[in-house]
Amino acid sequence: MAGKAKTYSPLLLLALLGLMLPLLLTYLNYTKRSSKDDLDYNKPNLTGLLINDAKPEFNKTNWFSGSYQKESDDYNNDHWALKEKMVRWNNQLYYTLFRQIRVNGFVSGKEDYIFSEGYIFSAFGDDLMPEEQILTLLQKAKVVQDTLKAKGIDLLLVYAPGKGRYCKEYIQDKYVHPVKTTNHERFVNYSLKFGLQHLDLLSYFENLKSSTPYPLFPKFGHHWSYFGACIASDTILGTIEHLQKKDLPDLSWKEIEVSDTARSRDADVLKSMNLLSAPSQNQKLAYPKLLFEQDSIKNTTRVLTISDSYWYDQVYMGIPQNCFAGGQFWYYNNKVIPSPKPGEKVEVWQLDLKREIESNKVIMLLYSDGNLPKFGNHFIEDAYELYTSPATYYARTEYNKQIQQFAKEIRESPVLLKKATAGSETLQIPLDSAIRLDAMKMAGFIK
Repeated sequence: MAGKAKTYSPLLLLALLGLMLPLLLTYLNYTKRSSKDDLDYNKPNLTGLLINDAKPEFNKTNWFSGSYQKESDDYNNDHWALKEKMVRWNNQLYYTLFRQIRVNGFVSGKEDYIFSEGYIFSAFGDDLMPEEQILTLLQKAKVVQDTLKAKGIDLLLVYAPGKGRYCKEYIQDKYVHPVKTTNHERFVNYSLKFGLQHLDLLSYFENLKSSTPYPLFPKFGHHWSYFGACIASDTILGTIEHLQKKDLPDLSWKEIEVSDTARSRDADVLKSMNLLSAPSQNQKLAYPKLLFEQDSIKNTTRVLTISDSYWYDQVYMGIPQNCFAGGQFWYYNNKVIPSPKPGEKVEVWQLDLKREIESNKVIMLLYSDGNLPKFGNHFIEDAYELYTSPATYYARTEYNKQIQQFAKEIRESPVLLKKATAGSETLQIPLDSAIRLDAMKMAGFIK
């Protein structure tokens, strides 16, 4: 008697096909690595994702320590043929169904506005610093201002607006509550009390809100709009002219192009969302065609700008070259832009602080309200110590150089930076603190 023929359920076959599909698609999308130095091998076109380009080296030490296996998993995950598609599908699913944004620290608001959650907290005073901390910081700033003034150098503090404060009406209701006070209010009040030279762009933007013909903040961007950056730049130039009692090259525009598609950095968060298809932008944004006065005599007031990412707009516009005599931008008082050594990344700790300060006519610190808790990123404290206690300043900075060298190495290595990022999440500390912790371990200062 013949045996009964074995049959398979259609559901089982479908499930097997589903399990095999990723493997099949990976094979179909596979591209051969041209050489071991091919850094674009299966590299996903994703914004804001840290991709490990260096294939781990196989050797006895790495194998027995377990690092080779871990780094290989990380590398293969980054260069998986379907990495980009899967990330975009996943992000699109969360955004379409739940309006969740898969960008760390960002949330969706009303009418598709996107916000940094930290800037929402700043708008409602939820990140309030201890008053004594602000008081001490600005007292030191006053000493620095007076010391530099005697040398013919102006210190200017600029308080830039944040999107959470400016676009409050688009914030989700769950964040909204009565505001008692904010870091911005305290910084401005103490600046007035101590006679600090400052520019309150946040209040200026709020005064313009009812009359501005174009948005000063875009829906899908984190920073001020390109038009807002133009307004801020013109105001800053006027303030510096008043302080220095000198004419700077004029910034002007006769034509404004209006577009319903964001340009420049007006959709920087949208790019980082890595979606399959972008939502409708639904907003008219303005793009002035900038004109700089070409006058070499006027363009002699060198300005050093220490700022958060807001100042990148002005860098891209050409403000430092055309108006500030080529003055540098110290990004979070760390990365030097442009690098004084072409082709090499240079950080502030590698420079002679006294020489750098005194080679400028204006030192401008510009921070948005969401970054006031780290205002200046220790520039004020360092400058204060430099001019009031140079011996302790130089002793401390010399001690820190080895740590900072390793920290720089970590920031420039995707493998080490990923490890530090994971450590910051595990220990629930800022990434900068996690990098310093790893750097101290590499330097042998701690185990």
